[in-house]
Amino acid sequence: MGKYDQPARRPAVVAGASSGIGAETAKALAAAGFPVALGARRVDQCEKLAADIRGDGREAVAHRLDVTDEQSVADFAAKVAADLGDVEVVVSNAALIGPGSLLETGPERLRDEVEVNLLGPHRLIRAFVPAMVERRRGDIVFVSSDVAVRARPFMGGYSATKSGLEGLATSLQMELEGTGVRASVVRPGPTWSEMGMDWDPDEAAFVLNQWVKWGHARHSHFLKARAIADAISTVVSAPRGVHISPVDVNPEAPVENP
Repeated sequence: MGKYDQPARRPAVVAGASSGIGAETAKALAAAGFPVALGARRVDQCEKLAADIRGDGREAVAHRLDVTDEQSVADFAAKVAADLGDVEVVVSNAALIGPGSLLETGPERLRDEVEVNLLGPHRLIRAFVPAMVERRRGDIVFVSSDVAVRARPFMGGYSATKSGLEGLATSLQMELEGTGVRASVVRPGPTWSEMGMDWDPDEAAFVLNQWVKWGHARHSHFLKARAIADAISTVVSAPRGVHISPVDVNPEAPVENP
């Protein structure tokens, strides 16, 4: 294989694959020909999705993955390697979000968001990227959020951790330059997913009204998760020698009548 060739078979890991953007990403990558390994704490949902993907004639496995637990990450990585072989693509998508005033948010809640949204991706880096560097190829994609560049009120923990994630990813990009490994950021705007669906409706309405107040919501359209999945698939499918990052994906405003 030449220095800039890709192998015909590129196994891909999706962390946080049980619903929303992660589930759609697993389906999009499988449809594009990537063998996929789905990981999340809700492994039953991952197993069902993997079975559906296999039913479509594609290759998919599922294993429990808790990105807050280093041993869980290591066990997951070992099982995926045994099932699919060398991992060529990692999508770091697991995330935790909760509404609330920073004045009223306890340190435990904030610590939980840091563990999932910032330290979780670092555990994935440590588990998968060294072998990519040895092979001189590979992709790791971090699913960020537009809150990383436009912080939201009453979502301080999420804004801070996604901003931190982008700092981590940018440093990694510089450290990996010349290794053949691409570290990329995909930055979704407002997207329909299960995140936030467990919020109290009054709290959710309050937070959305604050978005309007601070100019973060010019219109009512939200993205479907598949739009983010398609962007991720495009990033990791780019030919060698091409690095697409960062990618902002935002909902188009409703078309107005003339």
